[in-house]
Amino acid sequence: MNPKYQYDVHLPVNLEQGKRYPVIFTFHGKGSNERNMLGLVAPLAEDFIIIGVRGNLPLGTGYQYYDLKSLGNPIREMFDQAVADLEDFIQYATEEYPVDPGKRYLLGFSQGAILSMTLALTMGDQLKGIVALNGYIPEFVKAEYRLRSIKEVSVFGSHGEYDSVFPVRIGHETAAYLQEQTERLTFKLYPTDHGVSEQNQLDFLNWFKQDAELNTK
Repeated sequence: MNPKYQYDVHLPVNLEQGKRYPVIFTFHGKGSNERNMLGLVAPLAEDFIIIGVRGNLPLGTGYQYYDLKSLGNPIREMFDQAVADLEDFIQYATEEYPVDPGKRYLLGFSQGAILSMTLALTMGDQLKGIVALNGYIPEFVKAEYRLRSIKEVSVFGSHGEYDSVFPVRIGHETAAYLQEQTERLTFKLYPTDHGVSEQNQLDFLNWFKQDAELNTK
């Protein structure tokens, strides 16, 4: 199988033959790229396989996974295709690398967070957990997609109190929806705009370690 996405993969340095590792798939924001996400999870590189997935649509000097009719309004056909293609990519990477299929995580920012939450709802317990930073769940996903239970999926969601792209109201609405779907939700607000603060990063790094049952020292 040839993957539909360009990607960077970082394997643990001291890779043990025959061992399966937890994996984090990172999905960037609109107009960014996979390398901009690596710094967010680089401290986990000793224990996790990290796979940065690049959007397949050029946008300026960066990329995107789908285009928009307007802010917060994805072009449905492109969005549907991205969700299907990313699910296929996750399966491809699980077979291609020494991934523990019981410990597959997604981390996304903005457009990547939207996709991470959507994939959690369509893949259910095929994923161990997701981190969704400054995103939302499209209404058509909630109303029209074939959704799976995420009761067993761990979710770390965060939003900027002063987010000028997706107002904080959207963060609260997203958290309320997820709270109805799983008790394994951690949701936090940070005093930021549309970005990721140092404290936000520290919090989700610790969350990853705890959820994957790694040593948190």
